[in-house]
Amino acid sequence: MKKYKIAVVGATGAVGREMLKTVAERGFPVADVIALASGRSAGGEVSFGEDDVLTVQDLATYDFKGTDICLSSAGAKVSAEFAPRAGKAGCVVIDNTSQFRMDPDVPLVVPEVNPEAIAGYKKRNIIANPNCSTIQMLVALKPLHDLAKITRIVVATYQSVSGAGKEAMDELFTQTRAVFVNDELKKEQFRKQIAFNVIPQIDVFMDDGMTKEEWKMMAETKKILDPKIKLSATCVRVPVFIGHAEAVNVEFENPISAGEARAALKKAKGVTVIDHHHEDGFVTPVECAGEDNVFVSRIREDISVENGLNLWVVGDNLRKGAALNAVQIAELLAKDYLG
Repeated sequence: MKKYKIAVVGATGAVGREMLKTVAERGFPVADVIALASGRSAGGEVSFGEDDVLTVQDLATYDFKGTDICLSSAGAKVSAEFAPRAGKAGCVVIDNTSQFRMDPDVPLVVPEVNPEAIAGYKKRNIIANPNCSTIQMLVALKPLHDLAKITRIVVATYQSVSGAGKEAMDELFTQTRAVFVNDELKKEQFRKQIAFNVIPQIDVFMDDGMTKEEWKMMAETKKILDPKIKLSATCVRVPVFIGHAEAVNVEFENPISAGEARAALKKAKGVTVIDHHHEDGFVTPVECAGEDNVFVSRIREDISVENGLNLWVVGDNLRKGAALNAVQIAELLAKDYLG
């Protein structure tokens, strides 16, 4: 089996560390693994697998020639600068930022949904990883779209603070502690208090009142699944450390029952259905943390519209919502295109 030289950009961040962990856990055929980050992190160390420790190298001076695949999660501005350079050196960049997602020459891929799109990587040697909330929703909706054709989606998200990075997780922790000991609550990562609160804003506001996160869900769904689908999203940050949840209302062109949807989802790759009508019959973010699959619960017919369903969709945003999806793309890339 051919082995590949892999680089991980943003290796010291939450998603970068999860990428390294996932590559090791899944036994990706690596000949060498390079940890890359900014100059201020260079010289530090990160773990790879149970026994290996990697010394972090400076992304600014790294030569990508001879590197086969780069997994990147270091911010859009960083990706805009280095990804084209890496691509020109012959390295295929799988980028977890928003920088290239809507570029027509860059495929936007969820392996369970549109694996065939990977073939388009040759135009720029870049593949985009979608937004975390989009990924988990589309893994759940693709089998239903194939069955009855989705026309409209209304989704409300409940997104954990890990989606905003390690500093946001620290802020939730320190604010929570401050509430109990009556200390001052410092707001640095979020403009509003996040402890014991919810914030109906993720990313910046746009001119039409949508936030950028809400726009991403709409635009990415059209690019990945079907450009005819109409989507309205309300994205909310909640005081949870890891795991995003979504309340998804779906309208279909053709009739579909809750039972038919449940049966289709039980057969789908990357989906676990836990849907029983009692207090333990659904999955919450705490229970999905560390899991690879997307979990679907509360499957029921929407009696207010024709051909409508409601779903509760939960996933680990650091794994399937980021690191795992990127590694799965790398696996397909190696198997079908680079082998």
